[in-house]
Amino acid sequence: MIEIILSSYVFILGLIVGSFLNVCIYRIPRKESIIKPPSACTTCGVRLKMIDLIPVFSYIFLKGKCRFCKEKVSIKYPCIEILTGVIYLLLFYRFGLTTELLATAFLMSILVIVFFIDLKHFIIPNELVLAAIVGGIVTMIYNLFYPIQLYGDSIWWNPLMGMFVGFGFLFVVSLIVTLLYKTEDAMGMGDVKIFAPIGLFLGWRMTLLALFSSFFIGAVISVILVVLRIKKRQDTIPFGPFIVAGTFITMMYGKHILSWYEGLFHSVF
Repeated sequence: MIEIILSSYVFILGLIVGSFLNVCIYRIPRKESIIKPPSACTTCGVRLKMIDLIPVFSYIFLKGKCRFCKEKVSIKYPCIEILTGVIYLLLFYRFGLTTELLATAFLMSILVIVFFIDLKHFIIPNELVLAAIVGGIVTMIYNLFYPIQLYGDSIWWNPLMGMFVGFGFLFVVSLIVTLLYKTEDAMGMGDVKIFAPIGLFLGWRMTLLALFSSFFIGAVISVILVVLRIKKRQDTIPFGPFIVAGTFITMMYGKHILSWYEGLFHSVF
């Protein structure tokens, strides 16, 4: 019973955070403040009241329309709120009410913003990378005094190694791709930079797994999109969403995947 109540609180918190993430996703690419002015309808400009801002409920209650100008509101807003709530809930089931939950929820909140901004605008803003790095440094310092279970061990330099592994590997890949294809569009520096804070949160082993997962998911989805003729081979597909998916999978199942791989390796050799 207590777990059900806690799960409900965590999910509701995720919905509320998701509502704020919607603001970030809309305003950050436009170089607008995420704090002020208060939220307003993007069509008529009328300032929204509390009844208009209740996560998910407002969308349903107002039938997906602005209360003032009756213009349709994109369904992506409640979807992002629900997505964030589900992510928080899954992380709660994975880590419980722990520091690990706080750290992973913080990182995933930033990565949800990264997902949708990169998907639409093909950029990963430096502000998001910096915010994630600050959170990663705080987590790393906390780990020095109260070891957490994200890194796979309690070695103090593990998150620093994770940062250099994630950033360094993608930086080298970016250089190689740029030289081979004579273009800077194949992999943006935003993709490279976002793996620095991911490494700080995950440590080097989990960061390598997140990298592999990101490339694997990206390859599979890209092939599917080309086969279905949704995308052409020469089209640019943002890598950020695949990084987000790979990182989340690593958070949830990374230890199990590594244990399975190590067991398979020892059985073969």
